[in-house]
Amino acid sequence: MNKQMPELSLSFTLNSARVSATPYPGQRLSELLREGLDARDVKIGCDAGDCGACTVLVDGKPVCACLTPAHQAQGRDVETLRGLRQNEPIAARLAESFQDHGAAQCGICTPGMMVSAVALLRDNPAPDEGAVQDALGGVLCRCTGYRKIIDAVVGAPAIAFDGAGEVGFALRRVDGAAKVAGDELFGDDVAPPGCLEILVIRAPYPRARFSFGDLEAFANTPGVAAVLTAADIPGKNAFGVIPQFVDQPVFAEEETRFRGEAVAAVVAEPAFLVQFAPQMFPVSWTELPAATDIDAAQSPQAADLHEGRANNVMCGGFVTCGDPKAGLARAATTVEGRFQSGFVEHGYIEPEAGFAEIVNGRVELHACTQAPVMDLEALADILGMDRSQIRILPTAVGGGFGSKLDITVQPYLALAALKTGKPVRICYTRNESMQSSTKRHPSDITLRIGADAQGRITGFDFLGVFDTGAYASWGPTVANRVPVHASGPYRIAHYRAESKAIHTNNPPAGAFRGFGVPQSAIAQECLFDELAERLGLDPLEFRILNALENDVPTVCGQVFHQGVGIKACLEALRPAWEAEHRAAAGFNEASGPLRRGVGVAAGWYGCGNTSLPNPSTFRAGVRPDGQVVLHQGAMDIGQGASTVMAQIFAAELGVTPGALELVGADTDVTPDGGKTSASRQTFVSGNAARLAGAALRAAILAKVNAAPDSEIAFGQGEIRMRGATEHHIDLAALPVDALGYVFRAEETYDPPTKPLDANGQGAPYAQFGYAAHLAVVEVDTAMGTVKPLKFVAAHDVGRAINPMLVEGQVHGGIAQGLGMALMEEYLPGRTENLHDYLIPTIGDIPPIETLIIEEPDAHGPYGAKGLGEHVLIPTAPAILNAIKAATGVRLHRVPATPQRLHDALKTGDRNGA
Repeated sequence: MNKQMPELSLSFTLNSARVSATPYPGQRLSELLREGLDARDVKIGCDAGDCGACTVLVDGKPVCACLTPAHQAQGRDVETLRGLRQNEPIAARLAESFQDHGAAQCGICTPGMMVSAVALLRDNPAPDEGAVQDALGGVLCRCTGYRKIIDAVVGAPAIAFDGAGEVGFALRRVDGAAKVAGDELFGDDVAPPGCLEILVIRAPYPRARFSFGDLEAFANTPGVAAVLTAADIPGKNAFGVIPQFVDQPVFAEEETRFRGEAVAAVVAEPAFLVQFAPQMFPVSWTELPAATDIDAAQSPQAADLHEGRANNVMCGGFVTCGDPKAGLARAATTVEGRFQSGFVEHGYIEPEAGFAEIVNGRVELHACTQAPVMDLEALADILGMDRSQIRILPTAVGGGFGSKLDITVQPYLALAALKTGKPVRICYTRNESMQSSTKRHPSDITLRIGADAQGRITGFDFLGVFDTGAYASWGPTVANRVPVHASGPYRIAHYRAESKAIHTNNPPAGAFRGFGVPQSAIAQECLFDELAERLGLDPLEFRILNALENDVPTVCGQVFHQGVGIKACLEALRPAWEAEHRAAAGFNEASGPLRRGVGVAAGWYGCGNTSLPNPSTFRAGVRPDGQVVLHQGAMDIGQGASTVMAQIFAAELGVTPGALELVGADTDVTPDGGKTSASRQTFVSGNAARLAGAALRAAILAKVNAAPDSEIAFGQGEIRMRGATEHHIDLAALPVDALGYVFRAEETYDPPTKPLDANGQGAPYAQFGYAAHLAVVEVDTAMGTVKPLKFVAAHDVGRAINPMLVEGQVHGGIAQGLGMALMEEYLPGRTENLHDYLIPTIGDIPPIETLIIEEPDAHGPYGAKGLGEHVLIPTAPAILNAIKAATGVRLHRVPATPQRLHDALKTGDRNGA
């Protein structure tokens, strides 16, 4: 099998044009379209027919192009999104509807969704929800929660449109048009066809020693351009995200610590890699005893994975206040429990991918990343180069959720480009992405809570042990964040929370939407229900009674004088709580295996780094032609950062977002907007954008002494100001600076925080966001299956800069929380694909009602708070509490798979399963 073997060519129609191609034997239609015919609007997420991102129409019928042999296109009519947008009025209308509903977030699944929807709408111009779910059921989305996609296809009333775009306005995404046209360029879309490709050689065992054979002979094989190992790293063979925990090698040197760890890479011509399997590489393996769970890693027999981390304890966190022992002793009643969770896979539809080349002696690297400046800093150490010799140009990111904060493909691309001097590309297979990427930390939590007879919490004692895998990644952040958050958004005067992160021979556990808080919330919110039941109190009213308020200290002793919105969130659920309880009681009066339950849970999340500097810097300028330019370095991974930053900056400057030219993240020309993580961008980068807008406006007004409230209008080569008097600036008469601007502003914002002392007392975050969720589920007690029927989600966002984007984050977070609660369980070596690892599909997500609460924050831009992380935190415990309400069974481990629930129901276990 070789791409260079002579083969019969085929001819078919592609997007109304006749094309010819010569595929190699066994080539997939998806690859032929992308690499042979430049149809890179066809996306590849799995190469197994599991994700549907590659869906195209063949003779009008949707097919997975990755499962279709290229030769089957002979004589047929093939349509992709790009062609449909050009030739099909239905697709044009659908594209507008997708933008009006926020149905495209990161955009990687959008081509597959839209192509499938066009096929449906051709046959059924007015489909109902069920028809849409059937037609789009083969396409996975990890961002949107699907509900906005359904709305867009059925033509529900629009919630956004092009317009002024002031703060609080549901403006369309500023990057939405490219997503719905199939023009958005992701990590595997930017490399020129035919350039060198990289294949990483990975460990087949959780722990092993290895040795290489004759690498020189292998490197001289025709088609091989280079072989990379640890010996090829000119700088430091280590990376990480926390300075004192930089411990993961680019290539392992003698021993591997988890299945999927890299030991070498082959840089070769594409034709060579078509016929090459990793098993053909000259490396031999000796499997070693491995510790693949927390208990095994802490046993006396376990080897320490890292020097200086005795008993495989990486680090811990601690917060205490008051006298928790005394508080528990005087409680009228106490509850306690042990709650466990396993690995959860991020499941973004875009595998890690990128492209690199040497330009004027510098490394230029394009990749999907959440943190371009962190990438640059890591590469400078790995390559032993000054950072001025490296440029990071991020591509669009097809979902991240935390895992694309870590270094993945970047070192392999840079090393290969430097060694060969040629352009190189890489795209992980779904299997190696799931083997090697970080995961949500498995947890083992024990908790005891006490309350007095009136229901007020008197004492709280929490211990959380987390599997941080083979390397640190974001494990220290999880260990530090969890004790701060384990109380939930409640007033607790007597509190103790401790966490430990333990190394195992598992994939590194890193950042994943919530940084450990979703795991702790399951324990705390489930036991709150148990406490309420013991005391004969309504679960919602119990939470309202104990809710944190303004001027009340948190468990860290931090006092917020405004913006504590958890009570407002909980109270907003009261109407739905009462109505859904009545409905469930009526349903359950009928005998039968189906039982309905209603559950509630709350959550909070501190936006930004814990007690650490967390700055963002924004730059803006006015060119001589009058164009306003905003350098926007906050990575948009689907959450809408580009749109929110444009709205905030434009509001402060006094123009509309449509008047701006946006320059995205590029380490050569855009200041550091900080990493996209910890729900920090709207808060931190939003403030930097606000300050930059204000500074630019002030500079313009000061030039002609215009009044502060003057209206500003930018024209061709001029600026006009209108107030009590009118002013005019001829831009051609002004000097142009080194960046090409006649006016320029650059501003930085860093949230005010204070370090935590030995007892965890201090000011870890400048702001928290708050949430409360209600879930309605239907349980088939004969089968153990759980069907969510409805969610009501109340979120205090301080100020909704863009309500459509708020809803999008709520829907997407609930979908991921539902997956964590009911189906998602990553098992190393067993669920390394999107067929065995289940994420929610379009048929799994019920209607979601979003209640936007606005309790302005003292520090947020226009009072805004972060949101991304917050949504996932209450979702799983709300579902578990609903299951308990329906069945009487309290599950203590997630996911609540049918087998686990069925076993608990069968044994009559009402205390835990």
